Amino acid sequence: MKRILSLVFVLVMIFALVGCGGQKHQPIEITLSTEDSAAILAAAGIHLPEPSEIGEAGTVSWLSWLDPFQNYDEGEMVNTGYYTFTNRYGGKLDWHEVLYEDMNSTLANLVLASTSPDMTLAGTSNTATFPLNCLKGMYQTVDAYIDYTDPLWADMADAADYFALGDRHFAMVYDIIFKDIVPYNRRVVAEWGFDDPAELFYNNAWTWDVFKEMCMEFSDPDADRYALDGWYYVIGLAEESTGEYMIEKDANGQYYSNVDSPYIETAMNIIYDLVRNDCTYHEGNDWWARRGDTSGTGVKDGLCLFCPIDVNSAFAQPVADIAALWGDMTEQECMFVPFPRNENGDGNYYINSQPTGYMLCAGAPNPKGAALLASCMRFKVVDPTVIDIDKKMLKEIYLWTDEMLEMYDTCEDLAAENVRMFYTGNLPENLQSAYNSLDWGINRAGGTSSWAQLKETYADQIDYYIGLLNEELDLYITTGQSSYSQTE
Repeated sequence: MKRILSLVFVLVMIFALVGCGGQKHQPIEITLSTEDSAAILAAAGIHLPEPSEIGEAGTVSWLSWLDPFQNYDEGEMVNTGYYTFTNRYGGKLDWHEVLYEDMNSTLANLVLASTSPDMTLAGTSNTATFPLNCLKGMYQTVDAYIDYTDPLWADMADAADYFALGDRHFAMVYDIIFKDIVPYNRRVVAEWGFDDPAELFYNNAWTWDVFKEMCMEFSDPDADRYALDGWYYVIGLAEESTGEYMIEKDANGQYYSNVDSPYIETAMNIIYDLVRNDCTYHEGNDWWARRGDTSGTGVKDGLCLFCPIDVNSAFAQPVADIAALWGDMTEQECMFVPFPRNENGDGNYYINSQPTGYMLCAGAPNPKGAALLASCMRFKVVDPTVIDIDKKMLKEIYLWTDEMLEMYDTCEDLAAENVRMFYTGNLPENLQSAYNSLDWGINRAGGTSSWAQLKETYADQIDYYIGLLNEELDLYITTGQSSYSQTE
């Protein structure tokens, strides 16, 4: 949908001020009026309700450690769903600020006190809200307010199923983006005589073997040179690039362990070899990222070859910040690719799909208003004007090359065409602990345990605790209740 709409209409010119809150705003030329884009979407059956159809939108209360709605300059506010919510429907937002680490406990207490906010951010990993918090009764279903068969929402139906218990959906998913990528500095890659990963990708030759060979040749701890750095290369290679996750859901909504996957085993053995051969940054017993530094440290200086991270954290930053870590954007040094593919797998490249959306809190005082705000946000996702602005901002403010924009579209398509999301981050405590130990155990202790040893230690625990979770799911689907309490 996004790519089709953004390529069709390129003649009508208007100007808008765009940028990110707190940064200098610059004039950006865009190519389609809001009136034209509304007509295009309406022709596809995509539209928002008339104000007369819904009455007063009211005030929506938002519980979060951040406020992504009101942190905009007046010149760019018109391009947001929040502007539509306030300007067209008279809605308001009441932000209840909370520390990130206090989110769950604060919401649980508010629900118990019958003073719930309307909504929070939905998430599957770092900001996870499903399934445990839903089983605890901290959230309510959205099916009375969001229709995933409606043209506005239909493309999000697969992602919404990730937040479903039985036939009950718990998230208003208004967009799917991709998560982690593999950034690199083209100058450094060329200096080492390596083939450019982007060219390898487009030639279907960006594979695990090639990736491993580059890492092994590049690394030299005596020169403080390590191929891999950061927090995400283990999950990225072992779960994201395989297209398989250690904990999955079947067609009946039951969780199951996938730790015996031969693809995951092969990837974990590659990581084990890389860790044991000093290809991953470490300092003493610390086998994570460079201490006290920002992700990407060493990439532009040829001390780090790959530092997997989400794309916005790498390249949707001020040009000076990008240059300090990743490379000179004016010299077209920066590029990124998805994780490599398994040369003995199914032939596909995979990338983790990241949902963007909201959860309705149990006892929300204005659920209709929250759903309307989510609908406004969804409408802007498919609005050609906004798509055009986003791409021009990347190119003209952050100096992205056409190749970077093309790769961004490619990664976006991979995420949307084969929706794959983590189910780990809001699991019962014992299951979460066993999963974390298994998933991160390869590099956390410096490669002292092989994948086979880790499985022997944790696989049975994962099976047992998944069985307990499935019993709770069955109880909830049957009765609408579970034995978990909000205070657990």
